Amino acid sequence: MTENCQPTTDNGPRTGNPLAVVLASGGMDSCVTTAIAHRDYRLAMLHVAYGQRTEARELRAFHALADFYRAEHRLVCRLDHMKQIGGSSLTDPAMAVEQANLERQDIPSSYVPFRNAHFLSIAVSWSEVLGAPKIFIGAVAEDSSGYPDCRPEYYAAFNRVIAAGTRPETQLEIVTPVIHMRKSEIVRRGRELGAPFALTWSCYQAEEEACGVCDSCALRLRAFEEAGVEDPISYAQRPRYARRA
Repeated sequence: MTENCQPTTDNGPRTGNPLAVVLASGGMDSCVTTAIAHRDYRLAMLHVAYGQRTEARELRAFHALADFYRAEHRLVCRLDHMKQIGGSSLTDPAMAVEQANLERQDIPSSYVPFRNAHFLSIAVSWSEVLGAPKIFIGAVAEDSSGYPDCRPEYYAAFNRVIAAGTRPETQLEIVTPVIHMRKSEIVRRGRELGAPFALTWSCYQAEEEACGVCDSCALRLRAFEEAGVEDPISYAQRPRYARRA
């Protein structure tokens, strides 16, 4: 199946729309979140590199998405201290990336301790400078790896921190448009919006061909399979992960 990489909306300048900051890793969730934000906002796209294994590949995906959606601003930040802190198989080369286990109940080793707070802090600072009223992030709660900083209550609490810690006149809110969706629903929503999935990258450990066997690859492959859509990126292996009836 040929991937449709043409958005359903005009990619031209949207001078009358407000500006929103979009935190984008370059993965499928942040891609669809960007597509959603793009409907109503001009885009300021933010990417954070933190010493993860696929840092270079994710950055390429981010720039490809920013180009596709003609982001008005883009900012790339490095958080090298997160690699020094360690504690995650994504940042510590001595820790192996676990094989996919979509029935796991505990938090996987790929969890980067309190990572999203670091990302959101940068996004809040930039949004306040730009005067952007919204920060979009592609967090997913239910059909994901169980990371504690992807839960709805986490973002509700962070919005209270923003209100307490910014200028009195600042009106700023984190928006999580896919947080209650299953991954297959995100794929379907992305197809409706013409999201360029072929530009994205999700694998935790490979940068040439996606491995197909880490949790992130498994979640992505299952999502496309259940949505009835072929994933357009290349995999070294393509196991079947769809839930059995």
